[in-house]
Amino acid sequence: MEKLSPLQVERLKYQPKLPASLSNGINSLELVEGSATQSVRDQEQISELFKNTYGKPVVTFKSTGSSSASDVRNVGVILSGGQAPGGHNVIAGLYDALKSANSQNKLYGFLGGPSGIIDGKYIEFTDEFMDKYRNTGGFDIIGSGRTKLETEDQFQESLKVCKKLNISAVVIIGGDDSNTNAALLAEWFVKNNTGIQVIGCPKTIDGDLKNEQIEISFGFDTATKTYAELIGNIQRDANSAKKYWHFIKIMGRSASHVALEAALQTQPNITLISEEVEEKRMSLESIVNYMTDIIVRRANAGKNFGIAVVPEGLIEFIPEMKSMISNLNDIMAELESDPLFVNSTSTREKFDIVEKRLDENNAKVYNSLPALIKAQLLADRDPHGNVQVSKIETEKLLIEMISTKLNELKSEGSYSGKFSAQSHFFGYEGRCAFPSNFDADYCYSLGYNAFALINFGMTGYLSSVRNLTAPASEWVAGGIPLTMMMNMEKRHGEMKPVIQKALVKLDGPVFKQLEENREDWAMNDRYLFPGAIQYFGPSSVCDITTRTLQLERAKQLINA
Repeated sequence: MEKLSPLQVERLKYQPKLPASLSNGINSLELVEGSATQSVRDQEQISELFKNTYGKPVVTFKSTGSSSASDVRNVGVILSGGQAPGGHNVIAGLYDALKSANSQNKLYGFLGGPSGIIDGKYIEFTDEFMDKYRNTGGFDIIGSGRTKLETEDQFQESLKVCKKLNISAVVIIGGDDSNTNAALLAEWFVKNNTGIQVIGCPKTIDGDLKNEQIEISFGFDTATKTYAELIGNIQRDANSAKKYWHFIKIMGRSASHVALEAALQTQPNITLISEEVEEKRMSLESIVNYMTDIIVRRANAGKNFGIAVVPEGLIEFIPEMKSMISNLNDIMAELESDPLFVNSTSTREKFDIVEKRLDENNAKVYNSLPALIKAQLLADRDPHGNVQVSKIETEKLLIEMISTKLNELKSEGSYSGKFSAQSHFFGYEGRCAFPSNFDADYCYSLGYNAFALINFGMTGYLSSVRNLTAPASEWVAGGIPLTMMMNMEKRHGEMKPVIQKALVKLDGPVFKQLEENREDWAMNDRYLFPGAIQYFGPSSVCDITTRTLQLERAKQLINA
């Protein structure tokens, strides 16, 4: 018999809450259509590429007093991309709604991500199997993967598998790239009269898949609470020992939502936001000077300790680093076939070869970096031949450069403090945590709602549950067309339709909250210690959602 921890046992018993409209029964719903929609940008190009699925209305559900019979349907589900807490509950909600609609319905899970539907690798869900994964973290129920669904051959193979299993709808649980693929697959299925629907669900701990209809992507709540607990623990340690500066890099490559939310939950001394760095065109030197100034002023106040939070993708938002990395990506493709570079056993020689190939300004930037970072920039490329930015230890780069700067100030007599630093990277720690009550409820609702969309024949839609700062019973269930979120962007040299990433808005209420408190938090130790995620107890503690969602919702209500 499988051994479970006490928390596992209790979480398996938790019954997620649903919006009132959905809780009255999957066969007792009415679909309400809004007005036609258009893409966020590039309307002409997007409408041309999605002739069969563009311009559909936003839809919502409301409960009716009557109940109607549901046809027998087989549905396939795919987990795509990186893990996010709550994915299992999306599938649980989908499964429960499907079985509630008609006990003859079947749910198939494609194994290992999108490749599963292409290769025909799947399992059929049963009650016993599903019950082992309710309210748990991770994607291990069927596994995930990063295969893109975008070519004619992939679509044809997917169709064959769906026909074999008599599948009439596919649910893709993923982030912006995965749901872009969902939109492409939905369009192809309609264009070829297959009769197969495609519904997406918004997943990413990065928090960059959102708009007015998608208030938050699932997993963001749990992941940021997990990181905030860890940061709070370190802050308590720093405040006790009073001898270390802790530099904490936190997951989120393209957007800084995670770093910003974790900062609002814990109130560290320094928080860098990538979008601000890019907007103000801050150089690496200016960032180091900004952080050094706070360290010096705290030292003058007798505080040789502190906490700095750094977003994972920071280095790509620093203008001169972005230029240098782009130049480096181009020349590394050439150097990989250069015998002098490939056969060189000297790291110093490789540095010299690279510097000679880089443009003059980029070479200066590269030369100014510590050897550790130079070496990381030359490490294995990603599948597209680019620098793996997530593996660059930005926190260690900052520590080394700040340490050098402080030594200069000490020699000048303008700094007399002590600087000892510790580095941390919080990423995988948050991706598979037990979902918070919020994520457990939200994800279950998203999955349940996805089948409601299927039941009404919708395709090319993203499952949407809104009004999330209210109690779950007041949440609004419905769907938005995937094309509504799209624009054209250059990918690998070609313009392609993609779901637009939502970056931190510097004029928005969330960043403003940080900005207004920065100086106070820098000098006065306003540390908050949120502690572990709470699953049992007062709803004010257990069901509370992110500061990001609360602040954005408050602003919406003011503007309404």
